[in-house]
This record gives sequence, structure tokens and C-alpha cells, in this order.
Amino acid sequence: MLRILDARTGESVSAAPARRGLTRIEAYASGLDLTALRVLLTADVLVRALELGGTPVWTILTAPHRLAELRAAATTLSIRPFEDGRDLASGLGEAQVLHVTGERDAAPGGGTVVAVAPVTWAGEPPGRATTTPPDAPASDAALRALLPADADADADSGALRLALLSVPRDAPASLDAERLGEAARTLARWRRAVAGWARQPSRPVPEDVRTRLRAAWEDDLDLPGVLDVLRDVERAPDIPDGARFETYAYADRLLALDLPRDIGSLG
Repeated sequence: MLRILDARTGESVSAAPARRGLTRIEAYASGLDLTALRVLLTADVLVRALELGGTPVWTILTAPHRLAELRAAATTLSIRPFEDGRDLASGLGEAQVLHVTGERDAAPGGGTVVAVAPVTWAGEPPGRATTTPPDAPASDAALRALLPADADADADSGALRLALLSVPRDAPASLDAERLGEAARTLARWRRAVAGWARQPSRPVPEDVRTRLRAAWEDDLDLPGVLDVLRDVERAPDIPDGARFETYAYADRLLALDLPRDIGSLG
């Protein structure tokens, strides 16, 4: 059962209502910056975790400034679309409400508050990203606008997603070009490995590995813990490659890093 720390009370509460009733997740983004993007990313992973547990979810987004650009940047980070909170006057008989906000922002109304710590870029301030190529999608341009010039403008957006997932959401995230590059290298290595493992006979996810994965993400969305399990599976000498593949594919339902992307591309 997924449990989450309620920033209102400081207590751990169940994120899934009794009898799998509908949960409404409201994300609040006060501006267009990396912290706002982290709020949306946290809400996205929370939705995925609840759905993996069989809980129906309805998501809405409230962002008073530059909503279209924030949505575009979120799309590039594989964050699924939210409905617009301004157009929804009432709920749909949901069993509970979870508010996802920056830790410095206040969530209106009742319900559990999932607080997200700020993101800073160590080095040149954001808003000076390398010029976007003329043929780049609008969503790419929106994301690049949040990164400074010392970031790798050509890096896979999945690297930024991985870099943010690697830090507990209640801990401030300080990113720089080196950390983003490290995440890009890890992501590329995992995608190559998954493509190679996919060529072997499939094997079930080892039960102890499945238990560790679920224990991590059901403990207040401990995503660094989930990533640690994947690193252990990558190195473990006694796990068949087919089981490694199924493990990474299973975890990717939560992480959304497109880990199977390179399947079929290896010679």
C-alpha cells in the first residue's frame, strides 16, 4: 500500500483510498522553472504508482503563469497531460484529494499535501539555454528555456528526468552540466543493456526484486531506492538476462525513462 508523507500534518498516510475509490491529484505550479517542472514530475510518478496499485486517478493542473509553456516542457519530460484546474468547478465524487506543491507554496482546501523541494542550477542562471534548432519541436524549446547555457542542449530529456528522480523529492536538487551528463550516460547504458537482454529468453521478475521495488516506491515514493534496486539487478551475477529485462521493463512503468527504446537497434 502506497504511503505518503503529508506536509500538513507531518504524518505518513495512505495515498490510496479504501476500496480503490477515485483519487484526485492536483498539481500546483507557481511559475515556469525547474521547481515547477519537478512538481509536475512528482505528480506524474504519483499517478503511475497509484495506477500500478489499481487506484483510478484524476489529475488536474493549476498554474497561473505561462501554463502553455509549462505543459510543453512537461511533455518533453514524458509527463502525462493534466486537465486544466481552472475549467473544473467540482470533483467527480472522488474518495480523496492529494495536492502536489512546491514546499514554499500553499495548497488550497483540505486533503493531503505532497511537498516538493526546490531545484537549483549550480552555475550560470537559467533562461540562457543554447539556441534551439529551427526544426526542434515547440516542447523542446520550452524545456531548453529552463536550462542555462552550460547545459548540454542536445542531451536526451530523459536524462533530466532521471537526474530529478535520483534525488528524494523532499531534498533540494542542485543540478549542473556534470550531473546531467552523468544521468545521460547512465540512461544510455541502461537502454543498451535492456536492448541486449531483450534478445534472451524472457524470465519472470525475481520475487525478491519485485518486493524490493514495490517496498521502495510505496514508502513515500522513494525513487532513489527504486534506482538502487535497478543498479543491483544490473550487477547481480545470478540473475538471468531475461529476468533483468523484465525487471527494467516493470520498473519503467513507474519511472517512464523509455528504457526499452533501443530494442531492435543493436546489430
